[in-house]
Amino acid sequence: MRSSGELRYLFLDLNAYFASVEQQENPRLRGRPVAVVPMADTDTTCAIAASYEAKAFGVKTGTRIWEARRLCPDLVLVPARHDLYVDYHHRIMAEVENHLPIHKVMSIDEAACRLIGDEREPERARTLGRAIKAGIRAKVGDALRCSVGIAPSVLTAKIAADLEKPDGLVLLEAKDLPGRILGLQLTDLPGIGENMAAHLVHAGVTDVAALWALAPKQMRAIWNSVVGERFCYALHGFELPELATSRRSIGHSRVLAPARRAPARARLVARALLLKAAVRLRRYGYAAGGLGLSARPLELARFAQETRFPPTQDSFVLLAELERLWRRFLAERGARAPLIKTSIWLFRLVPIEARVADFFVARRADGLTRGEALWTALDRLGARYGRGAVALASQRDLALQYLGAKIAFTRVPDPIEFDE
Repeated sequence: MRSSGELRYLFLDLNAYFASVEQQENPRLRGRPVAVVPMADTDTTCAIAASYEAKAFGVKTGTRIWEARRLCPDLVLVPARHDLYVDYHHRIMAEVENHLPIHKVMSIDEAACRLIGDEREPERARTLGRAIKAGIRAKVGDALRCSVGIAPSVLTAKIAADLEKPDGLVLLEAKDLPGRILGLQLTDLPGIGENMAAHLVHAGVTDVAALWALAPKQMRAIWNSVVGERFCYALHGFELPELATSRRSIGHSRVLAPARRAPARARLVARALLLKAAVRLRRYGYAAGGLGLSARPLELARFAQETRFPPTQDSFVLLAELERLWRRFLAERGARAPLIKTSIWLFRLVPIEARVADFFVARRADGLTRGEALWTALDRLGARYGRGAVALASQRDLALQYLGAKIAFTRVPDPIEFDE
């Protein structure tokens, strides 16, 4: 397959984003090794971001703090401030929009812009990339750096942005491919993790050159999905229509501080996470027909189970289902096993207006049960008077900062989530 040569996308990747925001906010952190952590009072957690000064010592996202301190004794730990990162995200995206319309926000620290007309000319595209980088430094923060990739597809533009970090600007034209990327490992390519790389190696694809030589149908067979075929076209620079997506789940998780690791205390955290997810569920206009619980004990295997029920928005119904799952967890893992993390997720989502009528469930004219209407009214009170204005007695005074409003992978929290 020949590569498509037309430059269509500019990809922006903010470098060491969380750590850079902290260095921007606190000039004393600039030039120092910084790790952003979920909580500052335990060494059993891990870094969720690291500055380039910390990366030079081998500290990276996912490094356990006890190991990070060993690698870098002068490491500065900074508790994560997710609302601050969201605020900077919107300020940065606004600056990017001063130069190019944003085609798609990929994550809290990545965005793709579509090029049109003379913007696709190499020198014009480079000029736009330099202007965006300079605009972010001048108008948002001079401690913030980004890498820019320019290429025919979003995938190849992201690959280009990854080639020179930090603060790079790389343009990949058809004549540059595959030569410029042949030195990469399979796992250096976006969308190929350790498991997929192992699957490729099992199929005889051990490097990027072999991957490049595959036909779309061959990639589809290896992936066992149309995703492989789409990946092949994107890798060769071709643009395909985006697949329509729908919301499939709503979930939250929490790494537990030592004081909350006893199962009885962790249960309250799980309940709080569920109540937070239920607020989002109602705000999005969905009902959930499934609930999952994950509980990770300190020294035992992780517990993860799901339960299903008629779709509902009622937090009392959801809490009752959580209690059933929690009792199963206690029965299997014991009531004394300390936990380091708990997660919940709502799934089998259905738009509230599309919910099938249930002869045995009384609903009002608006389609809500009395319990759902009650919680909707409580949501309004919370929106008007602030989070915690109305709360269950068991959930008061938990003091869980950023409860459920953390940044996870491709999801950027709505600002309202920090107040729900």
